[in-house]
Amino acid sequence: MTSPARIGPYRIERLLGTGSFATVWLGHDPVLDSRVAIKVLAENWHHDLRVRERFLDEARLLRRLDDERLVRVHAVGELPDGRPYAVLAWADGGSLRDRLAAGPIPVPAALDLLAEIAAGVAVLHRHGVVHRDLTPGNVLFRSSPDGERVLVADLGLAKALAAASGLTARAGTPGYMAPEQDDPLAVVDTRADVYGLGRLGLRLLGAAAAPPGATSRLRAGVAPEVAAVLRRATATLPADRHPDAAAFRAALRRAGAASVPRSPVPVAEERSRRARRAGRRRRGVLGLGVAALVAVGATAGDGATAGRPAGTWSSGPVTVALPPGWRATGTGWAGHYGADGRLEPALVMSPEPHRWAVDPTVPGAFVGLSASIAARTTPAGYVAERPHASCAAAPVRHTRQGGVDWVVARFACAAGRPVLVEAAGLAPGGRGLIYVQLTPPAGSGTDFVDALLAGVRVR
Repeated sequence: MTSPARIGPYRIERLLGTGSFATVWLGHDPVLDSRVAIKVLAENWHHDLRVRERFLDEARLLRRLDDERLVRVHAVGELPDGRPYAVLAWADGGSLRDRLAAGPIPVPAALDLLAEIAAGVAVLHRHGVVHRDLTPGNVLFRSSPDGERVLVADLGLAKALAAASGLTARAGTPGYMAPEQDDPLAVVDTRADVYGLGRLGLRLLGAAAAPPGATSRLRAGVAPEVAAVLRRATATLPADRHPDAAAFRAALRRAGAASVPRSPVPVAEERSRRARRAGRRRRGVLGLGVAALVAVGATAGDGATAGRPAGTWSSGPVTVALPPGWRATGTGWAGHYGADGRLEPALVMSPEPHRWAVDPTVPGAFVGLSASIAARTTPAGYVAERPHASCAAAPVRHTRQGGVDWVVARFACAAGRPVLVEAAGLAPGGRGLIYVQLTPPAGSGTDFVDALLAGVRVR
């Protein structure tokens, strides 16, 4: 498929994906200086007035709801050939389908994620809308200053509940689609989405990636109370399910809480735990898409804290020395979880950390520590997984900095970021693989790269 140079006023960067009814491109908004996703009706459907109206209905619906848990619409337009397009907020953290393809998500994190998806579907239900096609590909992640957002996307099959009844067209994805959606005379309501949420739960918590629709055996660590919630959600008869997404989410939360073993603790310790949990909720996670589509959980902040030297920043066991004029932000590597189910540590440092991901003129670096990556590959293997096909690669070099043997690859690019550096090494003491992606300041060379690597410490 040939990439268009522009769609309306937006410069097209690359293809994000294709579907039965539409193609999605990554574009650049010159007015807001930001990336957007542009969804264009497929050429073979633009003469079908029914499909065209459904496409526009999705954009109108999302614009009307305008909720942080749903993909937001910025504008709509029309190509010279008459095909409509919708300009959407770019989900820079990818989809749940992508994350599941990378490996199973730890049970505690999977339960939290399922609850967040249900909260997004509950927004639709509160406004009298049923989605009808809840799949991993329709769950997206977007970074924000407040943390990584879980977004419900692709409402092209959604209907107002008043219209989602008799003689509607069959719609949905096999395996996630409620049984009644196979019956053209059935009433399709919020309980169809509850079925989809239950199937998503089985996919997230299943022992293996079984084909959609197959009976799933839940992983060790999934409590019987949670299994009971999923069984009810996926009942064959709608009357046997939770009435809507909000009820499903409440039941899931109750089941998760009931399944956690409790023991008496002193009042002071319990207050301390609550304070730590509140702090973690405030911090959140920020998915940060970079040239290599890396994501980082982050919080705002810079400078030194108690016990940390000025000009440094820490994320868990990782501490970095900041180049002059640089700041840092970060608490976790979105999509990468340790054995305890928590995000693995990561941070971003740059003169402008929150602009680095979207502005190719801003230098900066991502630093992450991952035991899970170290368990599956070597530093050289991980760097090799990060090619930049449109850039010229210099020979890979090896350097020892800060007690770490680094594998370093440098790329010179004609478009976007002029220089990209990928580096990886094993942290002392078997703590994991340290990964650094760096866009150095203009005019800097190997000395800057090595100095930055030398300032990375794992304690």
